[in-house]
Amino acid sequence: MKTFYKSLILAATLLYTCTTALAQENYTNNARKLFTDNNAVIYEINIRTFNAKDTNHNDIIDFDLDEESGNFLNAIERLDEIKDMGINTLHVLPVTQVGKTKALGTAGSLYAAASFNKLNEQLKDSKSNMDIIEQAEKFVEEAHKRGIRIILDIPACGAYDLYLQRPELFVKDKDQIPVVPADWTDVRLLDAGSEEIVNPDVFGVYKEFVDLAIDELGVDGIRADVAHCKPAEFWRQLISYSRKKDPQFLWLAESSDSWHDAISPYGVFTTYDKLLEAGFDGYYGSFFNLKEWDTSDKLINHVLFNTELAKKFSVPKSVIGSFSTHDEVAPVLVNGIPYSKMIIWLNSTLPVNAYYVDGFATGDNYIYDWANQKADITFTDDDYYFAHRGKIDIFNFSRMPAGNNKELLKEFVTANKFRNSISPVLANGRFVRLKTNNEHIFAYTMTDNKTTIVVFGNLNFENTEKTDIKIPELKKQTEYECIKSTKTAPLIRNRKITVNLAAGEIGVLLFKNLEIK
Repeated sequence: MKTFYKSLILAATLLYTCTTALAQENYTNNARKLFTDNNAVIYEINIRTFNAKDTNHNDIIDFDLDEESGNFLNAIERLDEIKDMGINTLHVLPVTQVGKTKALGTAGSLYAAASFNKLNEQLKDSKSNMDIIEQAEKFVEEAHKRGIRIILDIPACGAYDLYLQRPELFVKDKDQIPVVPADWTDVRLLDAGSEEIVNPDVFGVYKEFVDLAIDELGVDGIRADVAHCKPAEFWRQLISYSRKKDPQFLWLAESSDSWHDAISPYGVFTTYDKLLEAGFDGYYGSFFNLKEWDTSDKLINHVLFNTELAKKFSVPKSVIGSFSTHDEVAPVLVNGIPYSKMIIWLNSTLPVNAYYVDGFATGDNYIYDWANQKADITFTDDDYYFAHRGKIDIFNFSRMPAGNNKELLKEFVTANKFRNSISPVLANGRFVRLKTNNEHIFAYTMTDNKTTIVVFGNLNFENTEKTDIKIPELKKQTEYECIKSTKTAPLIRNRKITVNLAAGEIGVLLFKNLEIK
């Protein structure tokens, strides 16, 4: 009987192995095309907090109380939730080893890379017999089974720990001291070389990361942190190297047309257009400035700028809806829930790739009571809980990002489903600005043949605004579906729509038989 059970277990193990291998074999990376078709819905996560088990709800992971931080294996538990939310791509914040010397926070910043070819042991489930590479592979594999692509973040700088090991990788000042970029005191600036001569040592380090990402982990792309601090030629060579391994490998540059300065007088600055020319599939744009745009011209003009920018290249390019990133204060702290809802529907109806931060969908404000207070226990040489107020924590072993706004979550899921239903329009349609007589109200359409989405919103987050939206092709009897309702229903008439919008309100209508010329 024991022999029978052993045989049964062996057969089951072989079946699982074969099924898993088949799932991976059948998975084909299409991240690059998905992105350039404006059909990626990207969710930024920090594995260290993604499924952290904060059982006593004090916002920090108390290992002495057997609480568990996020790791590659327990992250798998949330993948069905992620899929059900309508997300098809995860941007995973850095998973490389972090520095512990001259550190920020009790766990160390995710962006203080102590290695570019070794994974962060903090992300390993100690209860499993699998090594950390196997655990990371398992996470990627399970994401792929659910149709979720994985793009990894590659840090722009090296930790002080890495400088002590390999000083030749770093930029030095006139006194031969490693350069601290901007005010990032926990990292030092890597010397990537120039347009004429790429530094082979730093290039080799990044090449090892690409090998790790593609050959060992099987991920679908890379998001390059502060991409503008390296020469375009550096990226051209690295991207070309990756595309020989996987032609569909996605490259997203953290770069903006709003940024004009190097992060250090000793560093280089490469403009966003040069990065796109070098092979990046997309960049951040400047949608994070929405919080400062009080007139429709600023929003509409930036969309038009990006649609024109994409036409300048012989291969497809795109942009993300960077309205909220981990470098931005939580939208609920900026203009409340209406602002979050506006971001959701802009991301779902503009010719961009939707982009959100873990916790956004439920209204997390990322406020931690212990922030910047002295810690009882630390795993670095910093004994303070360093934190950026209102931003997702990347410095400590903190709680899982989450708010408690179920209404916002419902709208998030609804908008993503709608976005998926109009994917051909976002991929092939035209963006058209609609005329209004109120500078605070934006109005636009995305139109493809006779399928037209009409979107209007009030950028005044303090007062109600009213306007007429002119649509010459519109007839009073044209049928439409209200996708995102407003408190006051719009009045549809020949050639125009009259809207009365509450502060920060946005509305979306779908016309199935309206062709905008």
